[in-house]
Amino acid sequence: MIKNVSVIGAGTMGNGIAHVFAQAGYAVVLVDVAAAQLEKAVKTIEKNLDRQLAKGSITGEQKKQTLQQITIETDLQKGVTAADLVVEAATENESVKLELFKQLDAAAPEHCVLATNTSSISVTKIAAVTKRPGQVIGMHFMNPVPVMKLVEVINGYATWAEVSGMIIGLSEQLGKIPAVANDYPGFIANRILMPMINEAVYSLYEGVAGVEAIDTIMKLGMAHPMGPLQLADFIGLDVCLSILNVLHKGLGNPKYAPCPLLVNMVASGRLGMKSGEGFYTYAHGTKELVVSEKFR
Repeated sequence: MIKNVSVIGAGTMGNGIAHVFAQAGYAVVLVDVAAAQLEKAVKTIEKNLDRQLAKGSITGEQKKQTLQQITIETDLQKGVTAADLVVEAATENESVKLELFKQLDAAAPEHCVLATNTSSISVTKIAAVTKRPGQVIGMHFMNPVPVMKLVEVINGYATWAEVSGMIIGLSEQLGKIPAVANDYPGFIANRILMPMINEAVYSLYEGVAGVEAIDTIMKLGMAHPMGPLQLADFIGLDVCLSILNVLHKGLGNPKYAPCPLLVNMVASGRLGMKSGEGFYTYAHGTKELVVSEKFR
């Protein structure tokens, strides 16, 4: 039975995951090496709870209880000592995750399930560096975590059926809708999404249409809430590139090769919303979309 949850990484995904677990009544330890990042994460969670409060979806007491469920920790070993479930939400880098799971395996209790929020890296490969591969699973939340309903549950080659069933049930308890995928590059969400984003970048690169036209066509013609280039900015162009490289390497198919324009944008530091500029610019202080000067 899961009572104590440790979330590793206090970035955008980590603080969102901590938020939904705490709001569902679980005791959460949010772990990050940077104390400043942890403080920022707690402020973000409080801000998001205030949004829910303003909309009437939670009460003031529920906000208070949610925040009380969260503790912060900079020491990984201390942070997972009592964990029944660890959800890793560190940077999308294979070597970082493999090293982290070795440490988690050594520090977490024997019964503890180790989940990764990876969006593309092999769960089987991550599990293989532990002594508990049957208890390793993918639990891929969508951004923004408190709002998005989907949890993509990824079974590694060795994941026990009972662990998979438990994570499916847990996702439902969080108010999410789980969908199960097997462990192949990109799983389902990104195996379909990233080629679409890549094709949108290719369409811009080849001069088929401009940024606004591409996004408008997909929003109005395909009923997408956000155009693919805006979505790429929101995800982070570096993350998109990383996932495409995983798909290209893992499947060996040239159709997954990242567009040279995307490669150059990442190399130049234009990573989308988080850097202030990608296909759009975000330094103007309004919610209005402004196309980057590079593409006007």
